[in-house]
Amino acid sequence: MELLSVINELEELVESSGRIPLTHKVMIDEEKMLDILDRIRTILPDELRKAKWVVQEREKVLAESRKEAERILEAAKAEVEKKSEESEVTRQAREMAESILGKAEQVSREIKLGAREYADEVLGRLEERLDRITKELQQGRAELKGMK
Repeated sequence: MELLSVINELEELVESSGRIPLTHKVMIDEEKMLDILDRIRTILPDELRKAKWVVQEREKVLAESRKEAERILEAAKAEVEKKSEESEVTRQAREMAESILGKAEQVSREIKLGAREYADEVLGRLEERLDRITKELQQGRAELKGMK
């Protein structure tokens, strides 16, 4: 990911910058810092777009799962109607339809849960990165203000 690369570059800038003796503060090249921040601002919309795409794909998978479940249910109903004259066959078809429907609903729930967890994980990682960047920016600005 490009964002991680830029964040790593920011971290390297902080780590490689000169330290102020007897403090935990560093002197950072303002031009380099501002350049990295501009690149982060440029990259973030793309990362957010990717996260939005993940959510859209999840919805698409859920819709397809629902359609498949409906198709399976309709197929099972048609099969039940076709064999309704024979009581044993009717009972078995009903059980099969319920089993298929149960499995389809279970698959749908699992896909939905998996998609939500994935989207939440992606958004959570993005949120953590943004929080870390914000803290580093605030700390850097505070240090710059303290140097005035």
